[in-house]
Amino acid sequence: MGSVKDLKIIKEATPTSSGLARFIYSDRYSVFDWGEMPDHVDHKGAAIALLGAYFFEKLEEKGISTHYVGLVEDNTAKKLDEIKRPTNTMEIKLLQVIKPELKGNQYSYSEYQHAKSNYLIPLEVIYRNVLPPGSSVFRRLKNEEIKPKDLGLDKEPFPNQKLDTPILDVSTKLEITDRYITWEEARQISGLSDNEILELKSLTSRINTLISAEFSKLGLANEDGKIEVGFDTERRLMLVDVLGTLDECRFTYDGIPVSKEIARIYYRNTEWYKAVEEAKKKDRQQWKQICRLSPEPLPPRLKRLISQIYCACTNEITENEWFKDMPSLNEILKEIKGLFNQDIGIGGT
Repeated sequence: MGSVKDLKIIKEATPTSSGLARFIYSDRYSVFDWGEMPDHVDHKGAAIALLGAYFFEKLEEKGISTHYVGLVEDNTAKKLDEIKRPTNTMEIKLLQVIKPELKGNQYSYSEYQHAKSNYLIPLEVIYRNVLPPGSSVFRRLKNEEIKPKDLGLDKEPFPNQKLDTPILDVSTKLEITDRYITWEEARQISGLSDNEILELKSLTSRINTLISAEFSKLGLANEDGKIEVGFDTERRLMLVDVLGTLDECRFTYDGIPVSKEIARIYYRNTEWYKAVEEAKKKDRQQWKQICRLSPEPLPPRLKRLISQIYCACTNEITENEWFKDMPSLNEILKEIKGLFNQDIGIGGT
């Protein structure tokens, strides 16, 4: 069980053969690495599953390998055009997950130096097309964790900068609190070769291009997003988890966020968020246990609008009315904009 989806294993993976499992996407959501928040977003799980399937099938048409098998309806895995009604369950090929060992305050990735195939690569790769005001990039630059040249830039970026060449960033995937790392460290901990790192970057760029093109049809800008990958039984890169959804990407429409970023913006103005930041400064590993506050539920109106955004995006990208009697995305965003102007303001990510 994860913070937003559950995993049902049908067949375990081994070092030489993939297993079989099902992702059950829930209506839970998570912000700021908290895990399950106090309320749920109606229909979110099905909207994510359907949209994720759409992008997996698009990628496979382009010859890009994924762990996707199909969506589950009547206990059978089917392709998207065979599904008769919304489902929140996706069948996938399962890889081994080799967890790095925590030794004191350091993680050991020694096992990855010997792993050959059929495992989850312990990295998240992030593409950035725009740098909104609250981007982690600015915090990391301010704290001198990185320099502009580390991002492929020749000078300090500015808020809302649209990048001529997308930044490809990388973080750990399996640590208690994941952290941004250099590409050299990413290569070292994951056991990837230089050529495999180049292949991973190229794959991320192709996915960015596809997602950006699909959402631009709705007038949405794809500001950033992430992918996760593994090696199949032949040590070929394979896309895993899910991609192209409102949880994995950050989309905007005329400056309005079209993702769970709406919830992040709301919570950034709460005392709970301040407590989270204080706790993370004290202990990056055990911060949740020492956090002095827990989050309150979302306001009902905002929760309804977030649910409608998930549903409308899935309807309009897939060109199928999975969720009936849903306002258009344009109408929903007009209401969101009015709500932001009244109550919570618009902030960066």
